[in-house]
Amino acid sequence: MTVPGALAFAANLDTGQRRVLADAAAMALAPPPTDMLVLWLVDTGASVPQRLGLVHADRATLLTTLLPDSQFEPQGETPGLHWRALQWSSAERSRLLQEALLQCHARGLVHGWRNEAFAFWSHDCITPPRDEREPLLAVERAGFRFLGIRSHAVHINGFTPDGQLWCGRRAFTKATDPGLLDNVTAGGLPAGETPETCAVRELFEEAGASLEGTFPLHPRGTIRTARLDAGGWHDETLMVYNWTCPEDWQPHNQDGEVAEFMCLSAAQTMKHVLAGAFTRDAVASLAQGLALAGNT
Repeated sequence: MTVPGALAFAANLDTGQRRVLADAAAMALAPPPTDMLVLWLVDTGASVPQRLGLVHADRATLLTTLLPDSQFEPQGETPGLHWRALQWSSAERSRLLQEALLQCHARGLVHGWRNEAFAFWSHDCITPPRDEREPLLAVERAGFRFLGIRSHAVHINGFTPDGQLWCGRRAFTKATDPGLLDNVTAGGLPAGETPETCAVRELFEEAGASLEGTFPLHPRGTIRTARLDAGGWHDETLMVYNWTCPEDWQPHNQDGEVAEFMCLSAAQTMKHVLAGAFTRDAVASLAQGLALAGNT
């Protein structure tokens, strides 16, 4: 951890507070409910099935009517809903799944529709490939939660040089976690964008910061979060960065997604963490940025 602001913030945490952050990071990765069904991508040949998502039985039943060549397989090594689409092109899979999601959205089942696509390479993909490898599919980001597909996001811990933490309060109109405190910048990774490009763009859109060479982002690894919420099964890999902002910098939201910003000391931050005022992803990202998390 080489970012001066992060070092100063960490120095003001006692052992108990460090344990709170570590425990919160661990709890951010919840086990899936046992009654959920795995959605598999398979083909008609001998290819190894690819795990795609995780859904409740009612959604799985609906998908059998919306996705061609899909059916339940209750037995065998990969029980669940099998969608025989692995032999098709990425574009064809994406088109058919997007059409199914649009029908679910029209029925009021998919919430927070953004008209923005996320990409999926594999369930075990930690960070997106650096080459131009085509993903297995790319569809509406709200559909990832609806289908329990693992996604990627970028989270930035913004520290002042003297070790305080800039946090943004999520707009009360947000579909997910409205009104809760978040990192200074946090955003899902759109299809076709690198994590670095996403981080720079989100930092400007959400906090009005234009990164200069003297204020670089420092990658702090990844942490996975998973939980059940109203939208479905949320499963995401967070790519975490630490940033020491300029001394006199003040954040200014550009895209309407942040209601306000707060600059908090380590003690104030922990008070809000214990009160449940932060999103679970923000706390997990802070723990990862401070090298307190063991969940990757």
